[in-house]
Amino acid sequence: MDTDRIKGAAKEIKGSVKEAVGKVTGNRTTEAEGKVEKATGTVQRNFGEAKDKARDALDKK
Repeated sequence: MDTDRIKGAAKEIKGSVKEAVGKVTGNRTTEAEGKVEKATGTVQRNFGEAKDKARDALDKK
């Protein structure tokens, strides 16, 4: 498993929590930061998954 998958998933979780805290407290800045962090984590996780698939495809040759 690629480290980007793990780090991306962690960023997604952290971003979700930050977004929720921002919503609950009414802090739009924190909420927006959480959304950005969650989106960044999703991209990083997807990149890690793509690297894993490419590695698996090369190993099957």
